[in-house]
Amino acid sequence: MKQEMDYIVKHLEKFDQVPFCVAMDQKEYRIGAGDPKFRVVLRNPIPKTALLTSTSLALGESYMKGDLEVEGDLFSALDLFLGQMERFMTNKTVLHKLIHTSTSMKNQKAEVSSHYDIGNDFYRLWLDETLSYSCGYFAKPQDTLYEAQMGKIHHTLDKLELEKDMFLLDIGCGWGYMLIEAAKKYHVKGIGITLSEEQCKACRQRIEEEGLRGEVQVYVMDYRELAGSGMRFDRVVSVGMLEHVGRQNYELFLKSVDSVLKPSGLFLLHYISALKEHPGDPWIKKYIFPGGMIPSLREMIQLFGDHRYYTLDVESLRRHYVKTLLCWRDNFEKHREEIAEMFDTEFVRMWELYLCSCAASFDNGIVDLHQILLSKGVNNRIPMTRPC
Repeated sequence: MKQEMDYIVKHLEKFDQVPFCVAMDQKEYRIGAGDPKFRVVLRNPIPKTALLTSTSLALGESYMKGDLEVEGDLFSALDLFLGQMERFMTNKTVLHKLIHTSTSMKNQKAEVSSHYDIGNDFYRLWLDETLSYSCGYFAKPQDTLYEAQMGKIHHTLDKLELEKDMFLLDIGCGWGYMLIEAAKKYHVKGIGITLSEEQCKACRQRIEEEGLRGEVQVYVMDYRELAGSGMRFDRVVSVGMLEHVGRQNYELFLKSVDSVLKPSGLFLLHYISALKEHPGDPWIKKYIFPGGMIPSLREMIQLFGDHRYYTLDVESLRRHYVKTLLCWRDNFEKHREEIAEMFDTEFVRMWELYLCSCAASFDNGIVDLHQILLSKGVNNRIPMTRPC
């Protein structure tokens, strides 16, 4: 027991940029110089093999099980701690199968379903009324989550310069609110595709309720099926879907978009990005987004030019995602007991850690969020300026 405790302390001593306190086995240990900014309580030791394999998995699993507790606000502690993620240990050989999963259509549908098909009733508890599961756009500091999500929807659609009777494709349409708003405000025809059966079902119900049958349609469909679909669109939008494609398929994804987008058409790509190419966090991949991969901004920009896609506008919404995630965390906390009844306590702690760690990752610039507006070939008909 003592040897395990000694190793845990030694491992944690690497993270000394921000002082904190670790309490375990009726003893307290201080990490870093100065007054501790937060306190961690270890109820049970973390195995040395787990720490050697992955800092992220070891600490994350310990928190999920209740063996590790953070006193005070979890986001605040993680916001200080995760600024040192470059010191995390990851044994890529041991974790190869976890980090690099199959990008086959069958496997990626299963991976997407594992996250998005756990129940619409669950997501309704803590998302806003639009069921938007991507970052909002807080035009004003006092905006509610609903106002921010509506702001994001229209901020995105405005960039696409939509006109009446245009055809719009939404790849990874989620619960479909962007398509519905596009049809209502801009009077376009919309098609959405998703790999989630639950999202598709809820989206079709919304379309019926809004009286938009014939204007908006949604299908369970892989982006790789677009090339053979025979469909053609004036505009394409994809929000929060590229992260599920996989690094080796980015070019295939762009070719799939190209196969259905008309010449001079506009494509808006909204996705979580990174400064550099990285295989992804083991804990997130195991428990939250199996197969998830975050593209760097530079690898996507380079790819566009190779296929004669002109980059018209690039905007970072990173800080908007911090605020969005904290709104989701607050809503989640309000329904904590209901969610525990739906699943169990470990699920609740896992999801709480996911929301808080993602907010901290965005706040520290570990990840970013970019909207990129592109044209297929030259388009000189769109405005030369944007409102903001």
